[in-house]
Amino acid sequence: MTLKQMLVEMLNRKASDLHLRVGIRPHLRVNGNLEQISAEPVTIDQMDQFVGQILTEKQLDRFNRKHEMDLALSVAKLGRFRINLFRQRGTSGIAIRAVNTVVPDYDELNLPSILKKIANERHGLIIITGTTGSGKSTTMASMIEQINSQEPLNILTVEDPIEYIYRDKQAIISQREVGGDTESFSSALRYAFRQDPDVILIGEVRDLETMSIALTAADTGHLVITTLHTLNVVETISRIVSFFPPHQHQQIRLLLAGTIKSIICQRLLTRYDFPGVVPALEVMVSTGAIRECIMDPEKTMEIPELMEQGKVQYGMQTFDQSIMDLFKKGMISFEEAMAAASNPDDFDLRLKGIVGAADRWEDSDAEGPSSERSIEGGKDRGLGGTSREMPEGFSQF
Repeated sequence: MTLKQMLVEMLNRKASDLHLRVGIRPHLRVNGNLEQISAEPVTIDQMDQFVGQILTEKQLDRFNRKHEMDLALSVAKLGRFRINLFRQRGTSGIAIRAVNTVVPDYDELNLPSILKKIANERHGLIIITGTTGSGKSTTMASMIEQINSQEPLNILTVEDPIEYIYRDKQAIISQREVGGDTESFSSALRYAFRQDPDVILIGEVRDLETMSIALTAADTGHLVITTLHTLNVVETISRIVSFFPPHQHQQIRLLLAGTIKSIICQRLLTRYDFPGVVPALEVMVSTGAIRECIMDPEKTMEIPELMEQGKVQYGMQTFDQSIMDLFKKGMISFEEAMAAASNPDDFDLRLKGIVGAADRWEDSDAEGPSSERSIEGGKDRGLGGTSREMPEGFSQF
């Protein structure tokens, strides 16, 4: 089977990923599960041929030196794909992800309406987190497309690789790809301020220098949207602080408290109502109480409780509240909800109506009787003006 035939099979089966390894049959990830393609195991010669079809001579030389590479590839009449090449046990391996050529909107993605309000921010830091394949890039792209459709702003993206291709609408957008248009995230961001951006998208924060520039940009009046590989809000705050040496931690907490607008953590759950996946989101929005908890490390663990309490007033929610909403709408099964819940015992008690404070667990996006659905048997489906010193080592522009 040729590489193009496998990509056709991938799209026909609505798979998110295609995995190629020497010595085994090609595998597709369909609705979160790996499934084999009816083809012979990939040989070394076939793998070398696949790599040669994907890479240019210059890229092949770089791959042979570095043994790993990310890139995006457009295939005529098929679409756009994100590709990672790597070496394993002395042979090449390929992971290919299908990328939507059209940026989906919030309703298509089943994202909570609070994200529309968050995307309307005009300065500060928005962080989207989750594991690989949890939909971070798509959520981020939807935010950029909302800004592009509504505001005459200058948007700069730095990505590795470029996934979604944006067309200028109200905004003008410059997309830079690491490895092709710039050497690294930090290199591109050092010169970003001279390009007069209003919004800066950073595909991923991977090191201290990129994190420090992101915080600096957010603190100097830009809107910065980026991603991290963390599982929840508290872990995200700890990860940001841990980028820096211990003697800077308190300064970073002060700076983060003053610049953060929202942290959005995302997981994908298997749907019950029809084949596919649906995102469960933990959403933190900056409030006075949240900022105080970010500044004080002893209070940081109180943030999930504040998020739970702020569902109605601020649109915040914990993972368990999001999972409850999805279950009440019949989008996920009881078993999937229990498996994904952060605290299954507490979640089960709330389903049975034993625990109070029900207003915190209602779907803030729901209207009318639908938010009151029966679940019998569990089977129905203020630092803005505060002066802050920049920690030592930060890039100055």
